[in-house]
Amino acid sequence: MFIRKTSAAIAAMLAFAAALSAPARADDPAQLKPSRTLDIQRLGASAARPRPLPAAAAAAAAASPLGGSPADQVRVLLVAELETTLSSPGTGRITHLAAATGAPFRAGQTLVGFDCDEPTARLKMAQAELAGAQETLEARVRMQGLEQASDVEVALAAAAVNKARGQVDLTKAQIAQCSIRAPWAGRVAKVHVKNFMSVTPGQPLLDLVKSGPLRLKLNLPSKMVSRVADGKVLDVVIDETGKTYEARVRAVNSRVDPVSQTVEIEAAMVHPYPELLPGMSGVAHLNTLH
Repeated sequence: MFIRKTSAAIAAMLAFAAALSAPARADDPAQLKPSRTLDIQRLGASAARPRPLPAAAAAAAAASPLGGSPADQVRVLLVAELETTLSSPGTGRITHLAAATGAPFRAGQTLVGFDCDEPTARLKMAQAELAGAQETLEARVRMQGLEQASDVEVALAAAAVNKARGQVDLTKAQIAQCSIRAPWAGRVAKVHVKNFMSVTPGQPLLDLVKSGPLRLKLNLPSKMVSRVADGKVLDVVIDETGKTYEARVRAVNSRVDPVSQTVEIEAAMVHPYPELLPGMSGVAHLNTLH
């Protein structure tokens, strides 16, 4: 009997311990109240904690080195004063190529030379034909004085002289195209051909960029166009160098783009800064206009 009472007591103790260790039910308000209180506290703490700004917002909030608001800053693009592509004037073989990417050149310098043996030979033939035509014309004129040649024969001889002279001029023009000279001083932007290469008429040879102060192009919101006028100077910060330069407004487009509601503005660098290259970009600060 004592053993039975002891077993019953042990079973009761085990049941009580199991009840204490069991998880709280979801429908018991007394059990859920502390958990809800902790969740509310956590939400309040997360709301009070300051969140970091996105990268774009942080950049916009940063102060500009030249002052002014982001609305006064407009992106700009540097372009050369003049750019051109030299093409082949005819069919030929390149025998001289004095150009490399980035290499400077002088105005009038020979950049490309072609094989000119055939045009030179044609010039000699044309000059010989011209000499013969002139002799024939002189003979016809003397015979006309002796009444042995008619006016028609003299006129035909004179026409032959003019034709031969035109052939000489044409051949000289072809020989002049055997070499291509630089139209102005600048730098080579791209070389499309190689030495001793055969080319066809119109084939690109070289891309050239003129030296001198660069131009700036920017699209200004139409609401701000009243602040810009020809001759005004503004500061421009170039991304690639990180430096500030002065540029003078040179032209304002006569119409507003109906899609973007912007006006194209063209400016020019005040000085020829040698470290700047076409294709660089930066930011123009309109608050520095003066």
